[in-house]
Amino acid sequence: MSRSMISAPEVRLALAAALLVLLSACGPARVDVEGQFPEPLMEPLPLTMGVWYPEEFANHEFFDKAKTRQESSWIVKTGQAQVQMWDKLWGGMFYEMVHMKGQPGPGQMNQIVDAVIIPHVEELQYAIPAHTNIKVYEIWMRYRFEMISSSGQPIAEWTMTSYGKTPTAFMQTDEGAVNLAAVMALRDAGANFATNFTRVPAVQDWLQEKWQTPQSEEGVP
Repeated sequence: MSRSMISAPEVRLALAAALLVLLSACGPARVDVEGQFPEPLMEPLPLTMGVWYPEEFANHEFFDKAKTRQESSWIVKTGQAQVQMWDKLWGGMFYEMVHMKGQPGPGQMNQIVDAVIIPHVEELQYAIPAHTNIKVYEIWMRYRFEMISSSGQPIAEWTMTSYGKTPTAFMQTDEGAVNLAAVMALRDAGANFATNFTRVPAVQDWLQEKWQTPQSEEGVP
């Protein structure tokens, strides 16, 4: 009776293949950011403000590839939460908020609005205890805002940062803590925008020009 034998190289090859299958099944850690966002506590500005969300903003996600075998890759998807938060903020901050039917530009037929805001996420960084040995989860974002006319003429452009963190004691999982840190960063962004919008120099100039009361010419010699 013959008995089949498996050689040492074949064993090593089989183990390597099994390891590759195991690693590919793990995949990156994924966070689809979800949270609750309060309405701004302020008197709405008497403006009909349009908003246009670029595709890369509405579907924004951040991917960080693991640098070592001991670390995990991360995908943090903020797009849906971004739209939810900014809709809530601008809906309460302005007398009326209008979603534009198309990207503002020459010849584009759009609704009549006072101006259009276009948000961009320029950068997102995150840190977890495995990276820093500090027991907090952190999210930092840098935004760029364009404010233009409905025909695409520039009015103002400025940048803004936001920050959120979550102590490890509050959360059970890395994913949950990163989610909460992202929600806190979005809330911070909303508060910063509401506080500083009318302080942007180009926005101030535009508002002064828009709200300037024309002097009556009656009695002028």
